Amino acid sequence: MLSRVADSLYWMGRYIERAENIARFLDVNWHLTLDMALMQQNHWTALVSVTGDKAVYDELYDADTRDNVIRFLAIDRTYPNSIWSCLHNARENARAVRDLIPLEMWELINVFFHTVEKEAQNPQLLFENPYTFCDEVKKRSLTISGLADDSMDHGEAWLFFNMGRMLERADKTSRILDVKYFVLLPDVYDVGTIVDMVQWAALLKAISSFQSYRHQIGPITPAGVAGYMLMSRSFPRSVLYSLTEAQRLLHEITGTRIGYFSNDAEKLLGQLCATLSFRSIDDILQEGLHEFTDRLQVKVNEIDTAVFDSFFAVMEPVETETAEQ
Repeated sequence: MLSRVADSLYWMGRYIERAENIARFLDVNWHLTLDMALMQQNHWTALVSVTGDKAVYDELYDADTRDNVIRFLAIDRTYPNSIWSCLHNARENARAVRDLIPLEMWELINVFFHTVEKEAQNPQLLFENPYTFCDEVKKRSLTISGLADDSMDHGEAWLFFNMGRMLERADKTSRILDVKYFVLLPDVYDVGTIVDMVQWAALLKAISSFQSYRHQIGPITPAGVAGYMLMSRSFPRSVLYSLTEAQRLLHEITGTRIGYFSNDAEKLLGQLCATLSFRSIDDILQEGLHEFTDRLQVKVNEIDTAVFDSFFAVMEPVETETAEQ
């Protein structure tokens, strides 16, 4: 497969997944502000900090208001990671590979973008109640991924598309967990109270895992929620599950056995999966949950760079297979 084609498929997957997860950020914060215990606090601008783009926001907006944050994250055309920008980029990448994806998939992505474009032209309803908009974004994203699984040949095109999705999902799930640090960090008097538990439960709802958590784990506890979001081996939106799936897809592309590596992407991804697999949540909480997720996000970015260098940039081919250390 041509590197530019693989690049388009990889980023199409990442952008669609990114749009969905930005919608999840907005949705969970909206529902939390409806709780009377949280009405006195403004958590909206802290969402921007979770994305890592606070400096960009400060350049574009003078005031820290709910409407500005919603506009920035949802429909701002100048912000490259807004939902509008993600879907615009996903659509352009899909256009470049229309001959490799099902016609229905292209049509869904095209309609998805124009739906958000229409919302951006008259955003007042979005500002007043972002729930409907966010719910539509999540449902359309899930429809596209389901169509890809059911109607695409599971060859290289599908592998690159889904590897992009899984790496993006791992990054964004860690950032949703980081919402507890940036947005929901309670007053010392709230720790262990119903307010604290509502906030932890909201993180589970943000990744649609509340019911599965209650079935698998049970009581809502900080260690339980953080451990489930980071290290569940069975829930598809956990960080470890997403990274393990990305690793499987990557090795299927290269034909290299898991446990060995033929490029830096395989090496870095294998090391990160091992780190998560052999750490306990108690160790992570002791060193600091925010500090751990921050380092995890840096490592995911390093993997993304390695994927580019290995598949999308002009490189000399790797001739030997080396055992992973």
